[in-house]
Amino acid sequence: MKVSIDISMYPLHKDFETPIKLFIKILRNSKFHTEENGLSTQIYGEYLEVMEFLNSNINEALINEENCVFMLKIVTDDRSHHDPSY
Repeated sequence: MKVSIDISMYPLHKDFETPIKLFIKILRNSKFHTEENGLSTQIYGEYLEVMEFLNSNINEALINEENCVFMLKIVTDDRSHHDPSY
């Protein structure tokens, strides 16, 4: 099943930009299609594959970042080619 996942990372400390940039680089270097905006990154692919990738990398980020929040929104279907006005 194809999914679109909107993911945001919020490190709760003053140097919040560094871990966010690192996490975005990890997403960019994955085999999955990604798109970025000012508040989140979207990642697209097969549900089980994307979730396995995210589970591993979110786990690593949480180990390295004390007091960090991740928010994910999951939508069925690959929405990367859909008209954003819908």
